[in-house]
Amino acid sequence: MLHLPKAVRYLACALLLCLLAPAIAQQREPVLQSFDLQVPWHPEPTNINGKQQLIYELHLRSFAREVLTLKRLRIIDRTTGATLGDLQGEALRDAIGRPDQVTKDQQQLPPGSQAVIYLSLPFASKDADTLAHIVDFDAGDGAQLRHASIEGATVVVHQPARPLLLGPPFRDGMWAAIYDASWPRGHRRVLYAVDGAVHVPGRFAIDWIKVDRQGSYVHGDADKAKDWLGYGADILAVTDGVIASARDDMRENSSVLANARNKVPLEQASGNYVAIDLGDGHHVFYEHLKPGSVRVKVGDHVRRGQVIGQLGYTGESTGPHLHMHVADANSPLNAEGIPYAFEQFHVLGAYPSIDSFGKSEPWQASSDEDNRARRATLPAPLNVVEFSAKP
Repeated sequence: MLHLPKAVRYLACALLLCLLAPAIAQQREPVLQSFDLQVPWHPEPTNINGKQQLIYELHLRSFAREVLTLKRLRIIDRTTGATLGDLQGEALRDAIGRPDQVTKDQQQLPPGSQAVIYLSLPFASKDADTLAHIVDFDAGDGAQLRHASIEGATVVVHQPARPLLLGPPFRDGMWAAIYDASWPRGHRRVLYAVDGAVHVPGRFAIDWIKVDRQGSYVHGDADKAKDWLGYGADILAVTDGVIASARDDMRENSSVLANARNKVPLEQASGNYVAIDLGDGHHVFYEHLKPGSVRVKVGDHVRRGQVIGQLGYTGESTGPHLHMHVADANSPLNAEGIPYAFEQFHVLGAYPSIDSFGKSEPWQASSDEDNRARRATLPAPLNVVEFSAKP
């Protein structure tokens, strides 16, 4: 029988414990089936009301065999580890969209279900250009409840050499910028998957509705299109370009309210529209135009300030307005909405809420300090602005 010195035996035991430690640690951290994390569209900085933001979506799909509950999302600088965004509680809940609509609790994902988290982050040029996403979640419930965290969906921020600046879409008048990233059925949260991939064409879309100083957008009968202040207004090319596509064969319903209740096929959702190819893969879309008003055809070269049509309410529309957005392809639905900005406009005021706008309540005028020209930016949601058609 071999008798080893006591010191050697101690050394052997210590070595054995060192070898076993990783295995013990591994046993204490079970591997969980969880989420596939994807960012389908690489975000670009956009300027809204003079502030740089990153606006994009994180898609999650559960591959677990049990319910997973989202608890927290952190967006970090992949290089330094600095936190650029941190959502939990109500902020996380409000940012979640559920295309599957399978549970009332937005944060609970049963097996096979999916969610989209709509992100709006402050962003400065000094910030890192590579982001990662850390998702904290609970798996199971009761005695089987476990807490876990995963990191994924690393994405590079695309920063163009210069922003896409556009001229005014109207000659004059007071126009309300109707949009908000938080609306459940707003442009930002409408996904289209019509050709093998999911897209958000209206990510930066704005519905423009003409208003007066009392806050009304109708003088007369709201059920009659001609009584809406903006109906028939000339729509202008926002820059030089080539007409990529156009449609002018859809009629309007004689009743605005009846049109709002109609179920419109996807191929008719944009109504009569014009798309201008601006070059570099940029296409600006003008939708819901008045029947018979489109003055251009495919292949025409247009100049900034040229009249291309008139404001109407064809397609999927609750009332006369101009839907405008910029996308990366010549398709109203099968394209990604991309950032743009207007060269200049004046902010006259703002509606305090979408409800106050819907009730035609007066908008709140800007202070003298705020009522100044904005340059190279988009207006804030529900702002009332005035354009100048002069370059």
